[in-house]
Amino acid sequence: MTATAVQQQKARMRSDTRRRIDAIPAGERAAPATEICERLRSSAHWRRSKSVLLFAPLSDEPNIRSLLELGLAEGKSVAIPGYVEASASYAAFQIRDSVHDLVPGRFQVPEPRMGCPPMALNQLDLILVPGVAFDLNGRRLGRGKGFYDRLLSEVRGVCCGVLFEEQLVPQIPVEPHDVRLNCLVTPKRWHDVPA
Repeated sequence: MTATAVQQQKARMRSDTRRRIDAIPAGERAAPATEICERLRSSAHWRRSKSVLLFAPLSDEPNIRSLLELGLAEGKSVAIPGYVEASASYAAFQIRDSVHDLVPGRFQVPEPRMGCPPMALNQLDLILVPGVAFDLNGRRLGRGKGFYDRLLSEVRGVCCGVLFEEQLVPQIPVEPHDVRLNCLVTPKRWHDVPA
């Protein structure tokens, strides 16, 4: 399959998956997001982790904001991706105060404020990963800019996709730069991706 055909297939999959997510009334997304957070907090990966990269969820992503508070309360080093203009990429920055350390970022997503200390990507134990669609082989379909794949290519910890069941698809077409995840968590299941 040509690169153009793969990109067209990904664009259709993004559109189809977004339609399924949009069909979930906003008021009915809170309970599944809470179930995802409970599944994550009770996982061995969360319990063992000393440093965690979370994400600030968009309106169509599971709201995992409570894990930021939990991680801080448990004494973990908690980071959020922040856009770095000089490299046109994302890096991890430590959050110490969930209210004051987050500000509107480049794409209207909350990001660490200026002055939050950087965290080395290869020192993170657990990386929670958003996306548009996922498959059970650990493949992830992002929003099409490649930012997360570039970030994930530098991490060494466990990469866990965080998703609603409606975001699961049978198979995501892959390109050379796509990074495979180690596990997925949904409101209904924890799935370890076979090595």
